[in-house]
Amino acid sequence: MISATLYSDPACPWAYSESPALRVIEWRYGDQLDWRLVLVGLTEEASQYENRGFTPLRGALGQASFRRRYGMPFSPTPKARMSATSRACRAVVAARMSDPGSEWRVFRAIQLHNFNSPMLLDDDGDLLNALRNVPGVDAEQIVSRIDAPDVVEAYRSDRDETRKAAGSAAELQGKTATTDGPVRFTAPSVVFESGRARLVAGGFQPVEAYDVLIANIDPKLHREPPPEDPAPLLERFPDGLTTQEVAALLAKGNDRPDRTTAEAGLLELLAAGAAVRDALGDDALWRSAMYVDRPAMVPAALQALAVS
Repeated sequence: MISATLYSDPACPWAYSESPALRVIEWRYGDQLDWRLVLVGLTEEASQYENRGFTPLRGALGQASFRRRYGMPFSPTPKARMSATSRACRAVVAARMSDPGSEWRVFRAIQLHNFNSPMLLDDDGDLLNALRNVPGVDAEQIVSRIDAPDVVEAYRSDRDETRKAAGSAAELQGKTATTDGPVRFTAPSVVFESGRARLVAGGFQPVEAYDVLIANIDPKLHREPPPEDPAPLLERFPDGLTTQEVAALLAKGNDRPDRTTAEAGLLELLAAGAAVRDALGDDALWRSAMYVDRPAMVPAALQALAVS
């Protein structure tokens, strides 16, 4: 068993754009990796972004650039104002504390809403709306516990852990930051550990970087090959996959993801009644029809904002 710690933040477009690579690693190694999510907590106050020169327009332009380069769904419209990430991070921590494992679904739901709607990450009403449709999650309870002392303490522990990257391989590669003092991991960073082995993939990395680190830690692991079509992928990930994630999961070896072929395969499943397409930003979340009774991670109100 290899322990994998993901240092991330729902506001980071790099972390969001890394989703295809992370889905590939999940598919290849499954439960041979024991994942842990640690929240970076990029900002406590919106003024921290403003002091660095960030504006809603700059954020929207950046999202458009990420959409072109990496393929995840975006709806790059300037937001009403800048927002801090702390409350959204604490919502994820609250989910982890109330139901360990649910933090991953909460984190993804917040990411999807943040980059595809006018959502403000420090608005409790927006957080509530983002979490209402997350399967098995009590949105009201999570949001009500954002300021609970034990949640705040656990969140601070996450932030402290993230800010112990000095002297790491991530720092050597220039994949760390010192925006609030200590050297911290940038989102998304992954640390793989087994026995005495500790290997760091700092910041945004190609999937091959993760794969080679895992293979060197334990070359005896089973490595699942990609399927021939998207159907098994939609069954494996019931909360849905974006087109770019499916393309990455179908790629063989070091081949580049073929988005056109992936989308064609998804449309075939849709036409056959075997898949469901939930519009999202300029793309969609694709789900297996076998989970049609499962609430969509993307509610109708967010689908209505999708960019044609």
